[in-house]
Amino acid sequence: MACILAVGVATLDIINTVDAYPAEDAKIRAREQRVCRGGNATNTLVVLSQLGHRCRWAGTLGGDYAAEWVRAELKAYAIGLDACRLYRDGDTPTSYIVHSMDTGSRTIIHYRDLPEYGRQDFASVSLEDLDWIHFEGRNTPETTAMMERVKAERPSLRCSLEVEKPRPGIEALFPLADVLLFSRGYAVRQGHHDAPSFLHSLHGRFPHAILTCAWGEKGASGIDHAGRIISSPAFPPPAVVDTLGAGDTFNAGVIDACLRDYSLRETLEHACHLAGMKCGHAGLGFIRRRTS
Repeated sequence: MACILAVGVATLDIINTVDAYPAEDAKIRAREQRVCRGGNATNTLVVLSQLGHRCRWAGTLGGDYAAEWVRAELKAYAIGLDACRLYRDGDTPTSYIVHSMDTGSRTIIHYRDLPEYGRQDFASVSLEDLDWIHFEGRNTPETTAMMERVKAERPSLRCSLEVEKPRPGIEALFPLADVLLFSRGYAVRQGHHDAPSFLHSLHGRFPHAILTCAWGEKGASGIDHAGRIISSPAFPPPAVVDTLGAGDTFNAGVIDACLRDYSLRETLEHACHLAGMKCGHAGLGFIRRRTS
């Protein structure tokens, strides 16, 4: 299988499950609470590792107990940490998540006070043995420099970019990616109400790239090099248990399918199937549990 490096953040997630999302100034009791590792790039790697790929993570870690928790879970999924930067006096970023049983949705309040991974950290990372590199679309100036290094040193190394939300200057990253993974949130902020119309608005601007846009319960769409829109329905589980990480799972499915040279239609269906499976399970170990 492929050797994949992902560049992004890892967090400590504190997840409270409630019957329904509370009104402002309300006081309610949680049904359950769990604490786990989070972060988009590391979530995607956890899924890719279960699909058989050799995975490495490049990001920053603090010197606190939460960082040990993050490190231990990633090692449990055989994800390499040699490209990480340690700040011994830093604190691990924390996400406080409210998971509503009523809708299956999740609301996230994120706190971070740890430096982002940057070009100087990335400069010492070898690109020679990689088959794929994936970036979170964040920290735009530093990510631009990292992606430009990839194109300069390994122009044939395929590169994907997750575009979760609008950020200053993020569009400058788009020409540097071979696969652009747009979220519904980003498309809506651009004034679109469905994935096909959003992708049509980008046709011709990045002819070298595969473009996809996931739309939750409505499935996902992609656009091919000829400008044709291909769509896949969602594949919901019998009961929605946990949507946290579904988008990251979809992204892992797209990367996995591209590495297997699937068609665009097959790629979208594969990614939507995985995201649907994930929504039927708590956490991201659903592939391991399914095959054990």
